[in-house]
Amino acid sequence: MHRAHTAFSLALSPMARKNFATWLLKSSSSQQMAKATAAAAVRTYNSAAAEPFANGSTASYVEEMYNAWLRDPTSVHTSWDAYFRSNSYVSPPNLAPVQANTLPLTAFNFGGAVSGAAPDSKTIDDHLAVQAIIRSYQIRGHNIAHLDPLEINSPELPGNSSTKTIYANFSFGEQDMERQFKLPSTTFIGGDEASLPLKEILNRLENVYCNKIGVEFMFINSLEQCNWIRKRFETPGVLNFSPEEKRLILARLTRATGFEAFLAKKYSSEKRFGLEGCEIMIPALKEIIDVSTELGVESVIMGMPHRGRLNTLANVCRKPLNQIFTQFAGLEAADDGSGDVKYHLGTYIERLNRVTNKNIRLAVVANPSHLEAVDPVVQGKTRAEQFYRGDQEGKKVMSILIHGDAAFCGQGVVYETMHLSDLPDYTTHGTIHVVANNQIGFTTDPRFSRSSPYCTDVARVVNAPIFHVNADDPEAVMHVCKVAAEWRATFHKDCVIDLVGYRRNGHNEIDEPMFTQPLMYQKIRKHKNCLDLYADKLIAEGTVTGEEVKSVAAKYENICEEAFALAKTETHVKYKDWLDSPWSGFFEGKDPLKVAPTGVKEETLIHIGNRFSSPPPNAAEFVIHKGLMRVLAARKAMVDDKLADWALGEAMAFGSLLKEGIHVRLSGQDVERGTFSHRHHVLHHQLVDKATYNSLQHMYPDQAPYSVSNSSLSEYAVLGFEHGYSMTNPNALVLWEAQFGDFSNTAQSIIDQFISSGQSKWVRQSGLVMLLPHGMEGMGPEHSSCRVERFLQMSSDDPDYFPPESDEFGVRQLHDINWIVANCSTPANYYHILRRQIALPFRKPLILCTPKSLLRHPEAKSPFSEMSEGSEFQRIIPDNGPAGENPSNVKKVVFCSGRVYYDLTKTRTEKKLESDIAIVRVEQVSPFPFDLVKEQANLYKNAELVWAQEEHKNQGSWTYVQPRFLTALNHSRDVSYVGRACGASTATGSKAQHIRELNALLNDAIST
Repeated sequence: MHRAHTAFSLALSPMARKNFATWLLKSSSSQQMAKATAAAAVRTYNSAAAEPFANGSTASYVEEMYNAWLRDPTSVHTSWDAYFRSNSYVSPPNLAPVQANTLPLTAFNFGGAVSGAAPDSKTIDDHLAVQAIIRSYQIRGHNIAHLDPLEINSPELPGNSSTKTIYANFSFGEQDMERQFKLPSTTFIGGDEASLPLKEILNRLENVYCNKIGVEFMFINSLEQCNWIRKRFETPGVLNFSPEEKRLILARLTRATGFEAFLAKKYSSEKRFGLEGCEIMIPALKEIIDVSTELGVESVIMGMPHRGRLNTLANVCRKPLNQIFTQFAGLEAADDGSGDVKYHLGTYIERLNRVTNKNIRLAVVANPSHLEAVDPVVQGKTRAEQFYRGDQEGKKVMSILIHGDAAFCGQGVVYETMHLSDLPDYTTHGTIHVVANNQIGFTTDPRFSRSSPYCTDVARVVNAPIFHVNADDPEAVMHVCKVAAEWRATFHKDCVIDLVGYRRNGHNEIDEPMFTQPLMYQKIRKHKNCLDLYADKLIAEGTVTGEEVKSVAAKYENICEEAFALAKTETHVKYKDWLDSPWSGFFEGKDPLKVAPTGVKEETLIHIGNRFSSPPPNAAEFVIHKGLMRVLAARKAMVDDKLADWALGEAMAFGSLLKEGIHVRLSGQDVERGTFSHRHHVLHHQLVDKATYNSLQHMYPDQAPYSVSNSSLSEYAVLGFEHGYSMTNPNALVLWEAQFGDFSNTAQSIIDQFISSGQSKWVRQSGLVMLLPHGMEGMGPEHSSCRVERFLQMSSDDPDYFPPESDEFGVRQLHDINWIVANCSTPANYYHILRRQIALPFRKPLILCTPKSLLRHPEAKSPFSEMSEGSEFQRIIPDNGPAGENPSNVKKVVFCSGRVYYDLTKTRTEKKLESDIAIVRVEQVSPFPFDLVKEQANLYKNAELVWAQEEHKNQGSWTYVQPRFLTALNHSRDVSYVGRACGASTATGSKAQHIRELNALLNDAIST
C-alpha cells in the first residue's frame, strides 16, 4: 500500500496530493471504467488524441520542465510553477505503449468531470484498502481455512477465529458491501470482470482462501510464480469437476478404502500401518501421476514411510495383490537374504496408465523404519535416472516424496534434502512432497512435537509453495494435486501438498490411542470416513446412485478375494519380487566368480598422466594460479619418471574407467580441490569468474562423462543421495568423500540401514565407494579416525570360519560379504581397488580409509609397473626387504594396516632391524584374508606375531582381526597387540601427548 501511495504522489502535483487520484471517483461505475479502458486503448495507438496543445520538440521541452518542477518547484520559472500548480497540465504525447494492467490518468472522466478534477480521497483510500484486503487473504487466508476434518485443531496464529479478522482494520460497513471496486492485477477472482461489489469480492476470497484449501505462497520472491498460483486457485470455476471425473475419484477412493477394509478383515491382528483417515492419499498420488504423465513424465520414483505403503503398492503401482497378501503368510523365502517386514519393501513396475494411455515406470524405494532417511536416496536415484536418460530438465523423470506430519518437521534430513533441491549437481528439477498429516505423531500432539504453526514450514526455506487441503474433500484434494503437478512441470521446483486428515486407529492396528488422545478418538469414532461422505455428496447431487456405489465396492472386494485365494497357493515368498532397482542384463551371462583385469597398458597410464598434468589447451588465455602451475609441473615430472603419487593414482583409475565407458561421479565436501589440497580436478581461471577446466573430462574424445561435485555441508543427505545414485546403474563408479572420516558418522543411518544391510534386506546391490580420510597425526579427536571399527563390526564374515581354500578364494569372499573395508598404503593398490569395483561381476560397497600425510609422503609412490597389465590389487603386501628374503632369521612379524606402516619402517631402519623384523601390510581388512595371513605366518615359523595399530586398543581393527588371526592360524599361535591403550576419545588434543604415544607404539612394535 505504501508503494501504491508513493506512486500516486509522484504522478500528481504537490498541491493536489490531498485530493489525488483523478483516475478513481466514488461515483465511478463499471460502465465508466469500461469507457476509461477504451480511452486508454485509443491512446495506445493515437497518443495525439490525449494532447491539448503541444507536439514535437515543444512537447519534449514542456515535459522536461514538468519533470524538473516535480523534483524541485523552485528550479523552474515562476510562470511554469504557477501553470503546473494550477493542475491543468496534461502530459505530452508518448509513443510508448501503456503498460499492462495500467491506465493513464487522462483516460478517466468519471461523471462528466473535467480532466484534472480533484477526486475524493476516501474513494482511493477505499480502493487501496480493498487491495490490502485481497493481499491479506492471499497471505493469511490459510490461517482460518477449514482444513481439519475433525474440526479440533488449527494453527495457533493470531486472528484465526473468524474471517472478519482479516479485514477488521479496514473501515467498511454494511453500506459499502454493494459498492463496486476495481480489481487490481494481483488477483484473478473477477474472471472476465474488471470490478466487483465488495460483498462479492469478500465471498470469492473466502471461498478461495478460507474454505477447504489453504495456500501458502506469498513468501515466494517471484511475481510470475505468485501470479501463476493465484490464477490456478482464484479463477472462478476451477473447482468444477465433470460427472466422469467425480466418478473416477469415487472409484479410486473406493479401492483405497476397500483395500484397508479387506486387510483389516483378513489380518486383524497384524501390523500393516493402514491409511484409514487419509485414504484420499491414494487418489491424490494417482492424480499427480496422471497429470505428470500427460505433461511428459515417463518415470516416477517414490519414497515413503510405512503408513499407507501397502495401499500405495496395490493401488498406485498396481503390485499384484497376491504378492502383497503372501507377505502376511509367514512363508520361507525362496532366495537369499534376511528380508524385511512387508511395509518396508519397495517395488518396480512398468505399466500402462489407463487415464493417459501412456506407459509409465513406477518405483517405490525400499526403506527402513528410520523416518525420512529414504528422502535423499530417492533424490539420488532420480537424479541418476535423469542423467542416464539425458533428461537435463527433469521432464521425463520425477520424484514424489511422501511424509508423515511429525517426521516432516522433526527429522533434520528433510531440511538437508530440501537444500539439495536447487544445487546444480544435485537438483532433481522439482519434487512433489505429499504429507499424510494425521495431526499426531506416535502418541504426541503437534503442540508438543513442533514449534512452527505447520508441520510443512521447512519448505518455506526453498520457496516451495505449500498447499494445505482438507483430506475429507476429495475434489479439493484433486485440484491441489493437479496444480502441484503443473507447478512442477512449469517451474521445475519443489512444492508441498499437506493432506490434513486423521489416523482412525492407533500408531498400528493393535495399538490403543485412547490412552493418550481420548478426546480426539471420541471424535474419530463418530466421524464418517471420506468415502461415505463423498458418496453421500455425489448421490445427493445425482452424479451416482446408491446401487452404483455398492457395485463398485463389491467389485473390488471380489478382486481382493480372488487374489487372497491365489496367495494361499504360494509356498515361498520371493524377495526379488520386491526389487526397486533392477539391473536388467547385468548379471546374465557372467561368471559370478570371475574378475576382469584391473591393470591397463602403460601407454594408457602415460596418456592420462600427461593430460592430467597439463594446463588447458588455451593456457595462454586461461590464467592458472602459480601454485597450481608448480603442482602440474611436479605431476609431469612424476609421469616422466613413471611414478604415481596418491592424486595421480586416483586420476589414472578414474581416467582408465572413463576410457572404458564407465561414468565416474565423485561427490562430497570440497572434493574438487580435495580437503588436503591434493586433488585439484577443477582448475579455476584467476581473472574470470566461473571459468573452469577439468582435464579428466577431456581425456579421450569418446570417453564416458566425469562428474566431480562439491556438495552442501551435509553428510546424511549427500551420502544418501550418492547411495541412491549408485543403485541406478551398475556400470558407474560413484564415490562419496568425507571432509574427514570422523564426520561420516553424521550419516550413520544411511550407513547402517542402507549401505551395510541393503542387499541382505532388499536384494539390492550397490557399488558405492566411501572415501574416509583417516590417520592419527596429532590433529585432535575429530580429525583422526573414521571409526573403522564400526564398519568392521558390521561386516558379515564369520570370525570362526575359514572358508575352503581355492583359486577363487578372494572373489568368493567378496561375493559372500556385505561390504569391503580396506586401508591402502600405496597409490597402486588404491588404483586397483577402485578399478576392481567395476571389474567384479557383482557390486559391493567399498569403505576406504584414505590417507592425509601420505598424500605427499615421498615414499608413498608407486611405479607404473604396479598398475600396468598383469598387476592386480594386493590384499596383503608382504615384506620384500631383507626380512622377506631370509624368513627363517626373522624374530618378529608386525602385521599392520594403512599409514602406520611408514612410521614402522622408518623406526626399523633407524634401529637397523631390517633383517630381524618383518612388516606385513593387511590392505584389505574385511573380508579378512585368511589364506594369505596363514601363508605369511607359515613363512615366518619361528617369529613372534604382533598386530600394530595407531588407534586405541578398543578402536581400529584389532577387535576384528584378533579372532580371525586365531582362526587363520588354527589357534596354534598367538597374536599380541601393540598400540595405544583403550580410550574413550579417538585421539588426544595434545601434540606432546600424541608424540609420546606414537613413540611408545613404535618402540614396542620395533623391538626384539
